[in-house]
Amino acid sequence: MASASPTTDHNEIRRWVERNNGRPACVEGTGKGDDPGVLRIDFDEADERLQEISWDRWFEWFDRNDLALLHADDSRFNKLVSRH
Repeated sequence: MASASPTTDHNEIRRWVERNNGRPACVEGTGKGDDPGVLRIDFDEADERLQEISWDRWFEWFDRNDLALLHADDSRFNKLVSRH
């Protein structure tokens, strides 16, 4: 696996996720009100708790929570991390 690099660029994130057949998602039951809770990328990995959400909503909360996506270009490895 090549080294992972963090990014906050919405277009880069969306291209990488879609190239790897993923979708924006959240973990069901972890949010309150409008907050979707724990954000994830769903790669159809049989986790029934993952709930698909729109890119707009995913990026809204990605930015509100000051997150970056750590990912490797040659695999599906990814992790949401703090920007700080």
